[in-house]
Amino acid sequence: MKFLTVKWKWVLGLAAMLAVAVYGSMPAFSAPAIPLRGVVEGFYGTPWSQADRLSMLQFCHDHKLNAYIYAPKDDAYHRAKWREMYPADKMAELQALIDESKKQQVKFIFAISPGLDIHFSGQEAEQDKQAMLRKLTAMYDMGVRDFAIFFDDIKNKDGKSQAEFLNWINANFITKHKDISPLITVPTEYYRLDMESEGTIKEYTRNFSTTLDKNILVLYTGDKVVPDGLTDEEYAKANALYGRQLGVWWNYPVSDYLEAKLALGPVEKLPVKANMPAIFFNPMKHAELSKISLATGADYAANPAQYDADKSWHKALKEQFGKLTADMEIFADHSQHMVVSWAVIGPEDGAALRQLMDAYWQNPTDSNREKLLADLSKIDKSILTLHKELPPKVLKECQPQLEQFHRILQADKLGLQVLAGDQSKQAAFQQAVKEVKAHEPKVLISEKTARAFIDELQQHMEK
Repeated sequence: MKFLTVKWKWVLGLAAMLAVAVYGSMPAFSAPAIPLRGVVEGFYGTPWSQADRLSMLQFCHDHKLNAYIYAPKDDAYHRAKWREMYPADKMAELQALIDESKKQQVKFIFAISPGLDIHFSGQEAEQDKQAMLRKLTAMYDMGVRDFAIFFDDIKNKDGKSQAEFLNWINANFITKHKDISPLITVPTEYYRLDMESEGTIKEYTRNFSTTLDKNILVLYTGDKVVPDGLTDEEYAKANALYGRQLGVWWNYPVSDYLEAKLALGPVEKLPVKANMPAIFFNPMKHAELSKISLATGADYAANPAQYDADKSWHKALKEQFGKLTADMEIFADHSQHMVVSWAVIGPEDGAALRQLMDAYWQNPTDSNREKLLADLSKIDKSILTLHKELPPKVLKECQPQLEQFHRILQADKLGLQVLAGDQSKQAAFQQAVKEVKAHEPKVLISEKTARAFIDELQQHMEK
């Protein structure tokens, strides 16, 4: 790999030998950082603003993330109009990003996704090769030295032709410039369980992996598109399928598949022993709130073997929210777990509150009810504080969820009072429930904890 120079490989090797001489083995704290580590703006939906990107480059520098992939799915010139040059105003914005990346010592990786309509045969194929060369050359002339070509989320599964196209770009552009880093790609079958069937490698993955030049870095998302973790063993299986060390495109805190909810938890359950060449974290369209999870991802990438997800999460919140840390911890704790029919990721929401709720249902005494009411009131107070005191940009990103959480908490408290015998609160409780449901499913938070408690209250009232 070109990501570590020969000099640095020698230094790391010497450090390892010294560690073995002193300790008898490699100590855990000496685990090397993942060489290429950063953020991929690769989500669907509204792309980040120029201000968001500039801020993220500073964030990457501050957290020792050394790369940023420009790959917004809804940028027409990245995907749908990939052959066309960016207009002048967009080129000026890209130039500013390239210049800022150099200033922040962050690789600006320019990505193109041509798979929707690329041609692999005939005169049109030659024209597409030249169109790609022109696009990449224009970016090279602006100072870009890192490139990626993606084939994810398309119908075409001609793995051999895709790989041959990448090899041609590799030979006719990448390797023609000594200052360009290895090409990066994402295949069409980009998660392990889609790469094989009943233990046998599928035709697309076999053709793509065996044809592709070995010096092209392949990214994949783990066992699924959005998996509940990635073990060292699962990572090793994927590497065996490809016959090379794969890089990881990690789909957390991205929320384009569940935009009603914010992913505010830590990165967790990733390999601790693997010699991973690269990892990129795919964020939400909410750039500021994405920094909570991205900061934890930076800690992981810096030292996988010593990473503590919970500790890193608390540290990130303290760094980013200062005096509002305790309040933000409460809010973020209830918005971590992302679940749809095909995806599960992130820590469970509101585990401590869920325990109080379960304890109340098991033994609905006055004491347990008062403990639960006190905790609900404490959470609600934090939500109201955040609504008043969060910086405007952050508030804009989470205001719908803050307001919905307040509605849910109000309903929870009223319902408890009704169950305790205060029938005067019945009408208010029913109205609160109506207001909560009026904002669903467009806004979600604490679905299996605070929100689920509303349904549980109603079920007990019916009994």
